[in-house]
Amino acid sequence: MHTASNPNPAPFADVRVLIFDLDGTLIDSGVDLALSVNAALKEMGHAPLPHDQIFGYVGQGASRLIEQALGPGANREECEHALAFFLSYYREHMLDNTVTYPGVREGLAVLDGMPMAVLTNKPVGFSRQILEGLRLASYFRYIYGGNSFETKKPNPAGMGVLLRDFGAAPKQAMLVGDSEVDVQTARNAGTWCCCVTYGIGNAKLANYPPDLLVHSLTELAAHLDRQAAHPRRR
Repeated sequence: MHTASNPNPAPFADVRVLIFDLDGTLIDSGVDLALSVNAALKEMGHAPLPHDQIFGYVGQGASRLIEQALGPGANREECEHALAFFLSYYREHMLDNTVTYPGVREGLAVLDGMPMAVLTNKPVGFSRQILEGLRLASYFRYIYGGNSFETKKPNPAGMGVLLRDFGAAPKQAMLVGDSEVDVQTARNAGTWCCCVTYGIGNAKLANYPPDLLVHSLTELAAHLDRQAAHPRRR
């Protein structure tokens, strides 16, 4: 595995497409997600959960997030009611505390010469609204969410669509994420994978090592073909 302290563009010289995860990679959304989950738990008569515990549930989509927060004793009707409340609450509060991680804007500006997309398990409507609200949407040609396809990451269906959208072979693409879900998605799609060390989903990366690990998105360009990654005035 390559690291930020050992930049070597050779292994990734053919990469010309970047596909980004959202939560934990581009945006620090943990507080708004945790507050929304706890609001749903209160609605259901449950005690709130520690934020760190909720952070561990993020990454597999809203339905799975709520199922894990409610616990194994919740039935289908309870899960559906809690999910509907969560989505309604989160829609109103998803930008209360959510910000970009340090280095994200600068890193995207340097990489702006490359075709880029977002593939997240968050509902696509929320994803677009957040990216637009944080003035990041213009960097990405495509934004796909957890309800854009019949399956979510780590199923490679979304990656396959993006590879076709960009006309790229698997080894011409790199998925940039923060969790084992992203590593598994890249492996299933046959693409490269880069993970950031600051994300909320990196607890299991030791067991799912990516091809590249960076501490900031500003470090990514050094590992790629510099002719394909260059700043553009915005």
